[in-house]
Amino acid sequence: MKMNERRNDSEDGFGIDIVIHQGSDKIAPSCPHGPTLLFEKVNKGEESGRRFYACSACRDRKDCNFFQWEDEKVSEARLQAREEDNHSKRPPFTHVEYTSRFREFVTLPLDQRRFCVDCQVLLLPTDWKEHSNHETLSDEITVARLRRPSLLLCPLENKKSNAQYLFADRSCHFLLDMLSRLGFRKVLCVGTPRLHELIKLRNVEGTSETTRSLLLDIDFRYSQFYGQDEFCHYNMFNHHFFGGKEAAGVFLDFLREEEGSKVVMVTDPPFGGLVKPLAHSFRQMSDAWRGLQGAVNSQAEMPMVWIFPYFFEPRIVECFSSFTMLDYQVDYDNHALYKHGKTGRKQSPVRLFTNLPARDIVLPEEEGYRFCAICERYVSAGNKHCPECNACPSKDGREWTHCEDCRKCVKPSWQHCTSCGRCALPDHPCRQGQTGCFNCGSLQHKHRACPDKLRPQPKGKSRGPSRPAHTATRRSAKKKSKKAQKKKRKVT
Repeated sequence: MKMNERRNDSEDGFGIDIVIHQGSDKIAPSCPHGPTLLFEKVNKGEESGRRFYACSACRDRKDCNFFQWEDEKVSEARLQAREEDNHSKRPPFTHVEYTSRFREFVTLPLDQRRFCVDCQVLLLPTDWKEHSNHETLSDEITVARLRRPSLLLCPLENKKSNAQYLFADRSCHFLLDMLSRLGFRKVLCVGTPRLHELIKLRNVEGTSETTRSLLLDIDFRYSQFYGQDEFCHYNMFNHHFFGGKEAAGVFLDFLREEEGSKVVMVTDPPFGGLVKPLAHSFRQMSDAWRGLQGAVNSQAEMPMVWIFPYFFEPRIVECFSSFTMLDYQVDYDNHALYKHGKTGRKQSPVRLFTNLPARDIVLPEEEGYRFCAICERYVSAGNKHCPECNACPSKDGREWTHCEDCRKCVKPSWQHCTSCGRCALPDHPCRQGQTGCFNCGSLQHKHRACPDKLRPQPKGKSRGPSRPAHTATRRSAKKKSKKAQKKKRKVT
């Protein structure tokens, strides 16, 4: 089960951390989504906990049920069965085979071009019989339509694994115009298929200077439409290339800035994803870029734009101190809530986090954005500069108010609570819902930095994190209660 950076279960008395090993030679076991991630389950009162491996891409074990304790000895039979299961869940064709099929598909007459909606695959005449009972699309699958695969494929919308929300045209054109204005001619599209699509469309139209792009995405279906130099099947949570060294070589070749072609990475991860493993993957990309450029400054970072909800700002800035959050609201075609133009709390919470100079990124004035000369960046219409904070503090597009007690600006719907000593919603449960150290209760640090750790208690047989300890207690209590009721009935 894929957890948040820290999961605190006060009732169960345990928390779960993700463990990132910098430069570790230890090889993690693999599931169908590539190498797994290492987590640590820490019980309340214990200095260290037991570690386990789980899927990097799926946080719901219904989507990927891989689980293995770090110190567990796995039999050869189980390893063999696991390898067979991983192999069975690979794409039906290799990237080379997909490319060959596409070349044959575009040579077919329009009346022979079909797309299986059930299997999400382009069909050749030899495939028709196998898919005869499936829903197929056969009306005018033109070359122009094949250049927009994001409109042909059904978006993956499982919020707990690989939710796939696609940029609205407004946001997509803004991103590409902004990057072009800043002089970037190579765009590494990590989980942004619609941006990759728009770049290729503009190149065909010839209306702007040619820009190269490479799409890295966990959705292997795009292998049907893009060659090996345009797409790599990739998992951004563990920096894993499913195509092996050949695909990794395509990625590295793309990062080379030859003849002044500047590279920028744009990524739009699933919003349910963990920030730490994402940041670790992006850091590895940046390190690879720096090594290829022969940069004199060893601290130089690859230009990056990370698209994520604004409430993740503390976690992202903790991983990348050079990042700034911009006020631009990103909207999506296939998301019911994340739409531009809505007001109040209904506005899209998705923002741009970047290490590019904020003052150089011009936000559209026709949408109400304006330049703050003091902050040296564009801000939304409702983001008023606060002289006490010396910043434009609003994160959600509304005008925030300054709290003298908290010494900072807060959301307009919040009020200062003397019991909690902080601002919160008027109907909030006092002293509850605050994250911090589940060992001592302090809000100033997490468990790992707790100065008051209790003495480790004797360890018994550990349970997996997917089954809380109190569950069995409740079940046994119910059984005892039922037995008592039966005895009472017999007596009466």
